[in-house]
Amino acid sequence: MTNPRSAVGSTAPAPHPRAKPPEGHVNLRDKLRGLLVRLYARRVEGHLDHAQVPKHIGVIMDGNRRWAKASGSSTVHGHRAGAEKIEEFLGWCTETDVEVVTLWLLSTDNFDRPQEELVPLLGIIEDVVRTLAADGRWRVHHVGTMDLLPAQMQTALKEAEEATAHIDGILVNVAIGYGGRQEIADAVRSMLHDARDKGVSMEELAESVDIDMIGRHLYTGDQPDPDLVIRTSGEQRLSGFMLWQTAHSEYYFCEVFWPAFRKVDFLRALRDYAARHRRYGG
Repeated sequence: MTNPRSAVGSTAPAPHPRAKPPEGHVNLRDKLRGLLVRLYARRVEGHLDHAQVPKHIGVIMDGNRRWAKASGSSTVHGHRAGAEKIEEFLGWCTETDVEVVTLWLLSTDNFDRPQEELVPLLGIIEDVVRTLAADGRWRVHHVGTMDLLPAQMQTALKEAEEATAHIDGILVNVAIGYGGRQEIADAVRSMLHDARDKGVSMEELAESVDIDMIGRHLYTGDQPDPDLVIRTSGEQRLSGFMLWQTAHSEYYFCEVFWPAFRKVDFLRALRDYAARHRRYGG
């Protein structure tokens, strides 16, 4: 009998070698991939030594705009997706005994962005601050130059700090209007004002200035320095993030864009950190 698939004049078209698989196959493939990722994450987490977990993690949450472009959505949607990732990330930190997290939400350089992007971004960040405060699990602390921020944002930050001051959970530094060089300049200014208020002369101040004194006047003066800094999106630079505090920090650069950052990516960062031998210049 003639095979109908090979018969001359058959009207059944052959599948194009680059045609997309049926929708059901795509869903099944995605489900299997998701299951494998979850199983792998559990395996990594099971081998994680909590004694080796960094106590302070700094995060440069990069790639919102590129994620949006790759997914065919708007820049604002990318920023919203990035904002939605924050609570999930802090939940992972809570599970792994991290004590301090610094989230870089808005740099001083970001104020140069077009108003059609900056204004919605400020609104999204304000929502993040209020959401973190309302969650009840974390203590919120602002790091950055308050004077650069709109009055409504300043109010949100002050209210968040006051409302969460009593919470014993992770200390979450929200770096908004933050720049590393600006922080050092502000620390020097604070040090000078402090000396003036105490009646200390410039000569006496010059003789007493040391690393610890400058450190006490930073935005994070009473906190431990970051043990680990994570930057997403594949960029391998600090861009001015905590220039003073990260002198001995370990860095982990992840290729994935921030909105797509997964728990397995976080656990890989912790595993990589735990495998390093921190020498502190020695």
